[in-house]
Amino acid sequence: MKNILIPTDFSENAWNAIEYALRFFSKSSCNFYILHVNTSEVSRFQEQVSTNDDTIVSSVVKSPSKKLLQQTIKRIVKSPYLSDKHRFYPVMDNNYILNSIRKQVTEKKIDFIVMGTRGASGLNNLAVGSNTGNVITKVKCTTLVVPENAKYVSPKEIAFPTDFSFFYNVETLQPMADIIEANHAAVRALHINKKSTDLNEDQQKNKEFLDDYFNNHEHTFHFLTDHHIEDAVQNFVEHKHINLIAMMAKNLNYFQKILFHPTTPKKRYYTDVPFLVLH
Repeated sequence: MKNILIPTDFSENAWNAIEYALRFFSKSSCNFYILHVNTSEVSRFQEQVSTNDDTIVSSVVKSPSKKLLQQTIKRIVKSPYLSDKHRFYPVMDNNYILNSIRKQVTEKKIDFIVMGTRGASGLNNLAVGSNTGNVITKVKCTTLVVPENAKYVSPKEIAFPTDFSFFYNVETLQPMADIIEANHAAVRALHINKKSTDLNEDQQKNKEFLDDYFNNHEHTFHFLTDHHIEDAVQNFVEHKHINLIAMMAKNLNYFQKILFHPTTPKKRYYTDVPFLVLH
């Protein structure tokens, strides 16, 4: 039984992530925890904590967020992608979102976080919003990031950008291995460098480990030279018809450039292709 945490702000973008998750985990028995974090209540609590506890409780109970969360659960129950293997639990919390997600991950033994993101948006035109960015870098839990335009297709082609700098722990790779197994997917390990150089001894050993680890599944290694990593990823995604991009969270050299670089011009993979972030 998998435990899946899906934060929601009740936007259509958040609903897209929920619907994607229903289909992505359709073959698995899952507990889905639909979490809404009411950050406005945190500041309200801080303002009222020295006055009257009854007032605080009243403001939480009457919060429209509770009703919206109930409506979200009802919408899930009516979804054509609902599976009898799935159970759903609404969760309300008055906290800062990062603290709340960390708490839920620990208390409910969460296996996956699924988060929607609006792609390139906001004042900084970042590929990934600040909340999602904080979660995937600061919460040690496998996270599936679902961009605004991502529509579910069975992940048959998985890109795995890496610089081969770290040893790949078997436990860390297991969520990706499960996805590969369930979908009979192929892995395309992708190494992009600004100039053509050979792998050093440690990088070669890590590449050999991956080659052995994916031995029973279709997998290939691709070495590209490009000064602009985002351009190379976009071309690779289009050429190989990639359905999912998997990355190691600690592989920050690639991670930051592929996920957090301001998008000018805008790259489609930011808004079309889900990311699986492995911790």
